[in-house]
Amino acid sequence: MTKYGLTALLLCGALTLAASQSIAAETLKIGVVAPVTGPAAESGRFQVNGAKLAAEEVNKAGGVLGKQLELVIEDDQTTNPGAVLAFSKLAGDSDIPAFIGSIRSTQVHAMAPDVIKTGKPMMIGGTDPKLTHMGNPWLFRFRPNDTYSARVIAEYGVNVLKRKKWAIVHSTDAFGTAGKNALADQLKALGAETVITQGYTNNSQDFTPVALAVKAAGAEILSSYVTFETDQGILAKQMRQLGVDLPWIGSTTISTTSALRLAGPALNGTWGVTDFAEKSSPASEAFSQKYMAAYNTKADVFSAWPYDAVTVLAKAINDAGSTEPEKIRAALMAISGFQGAEGTYDFDQNGDGLHGYNIVHNDNGTIVFERRIDFKD
Repeated sequence: MTKYGLTALLLCGALTLAASQSIAAETLKIGVVAPVTGPAAESGRFQVNGAKLAAEEVNKAGGVLGKQLELVIEDDQTTNPGAVLAFSKLAGDSDIPAFIGSIRSTQVHAMAPDVIKTGKPMMIGGTDPKLTHMGNPWLFRFRPNDTYSARVIAEYGVNVLKRKKWAIVHSTDAFGTAGKNALADQLKALGAETVITQGYTNNSQDFTPVALAVKAAGAEILSSYVTFETDQGILAKQMRQLGVDLPWIGSTTISTTSALRLAGPALNGTWGVTDFAEKSSPASEAFSQKYMAAYNTKADVFSAWPYDAVTVLAKAINDAGSTEPEKIRAALMAISGFQGAEGTYDFDQNGDGLHGYNIVHNDNGTIVFERRIDFKD
């Protein structure tokens, strides 16, 4: 090769590198940890779709700091090690100033030590109250924690449904255990009795012992904290097949699109405590319509919280006028009265943005909004 050919080749490479750097400079990356594969892959699709819908709207409105938003998605494989690995890949990219984390509390716990080391904000959907009360300043929750879900379940079940003897079925992971403990405390405060608690491991196939124990316990109402939609579907079918026909009020999973499809009529007549309900506010309705138009399926909590997370994060970065982590964090903490698909965001000192839940009812497979309950304390 002549020296002129070599010069031309080097120049071409330099121009290519410059072009790629220019393209990178025109986007602002946000890291997303989501279950692309594994037992929660269906909910992961909702999560990614909700985040993408928000990013498209942000970009149409001018982007973030004059740049187009780019979502960088890593698969957590629906496992704790997978979540840690996915986050480590994203954290290694210095161009990413903030992250969208997981809806699974157990996975957020697994990632939390690395989030502290990285020192950048992560938006999460996990509802274990401990997540925002363990000294990690970088976690911002885009769903209400289970202190509130337990209060709403207990209040509705005891004072509206008039049931005093309770059975609690729960996953033994961080989410289910925290929910069970909070609900038992709330029931005791209202003068109700927990006659039985039954834990199970995630991704179970046989709930026969759980169902038979509940059936024999003399409970007047069944309550549940179920992590995965697949477990919710199997649990519901086996409960009904084994003759457990109690009134049932459950955590958010009981009213998700995937759980309804998997359980079918077995969940008819149940109540759910959910942070997202289509008819709960004008913002919720607007999001539902946009989601249906974009993906030809109903939205649920798995799509609503990341939609809000991306939208609010984009606002915070624009408000901060910077991608410096501390400035983004301060801007997030300053957000108040923001109307999102999930509710009105007012971040407290712990990073909790929402402080209430919706009661919904399964009317022959259709989720019907009943009421919204928010708390000031």
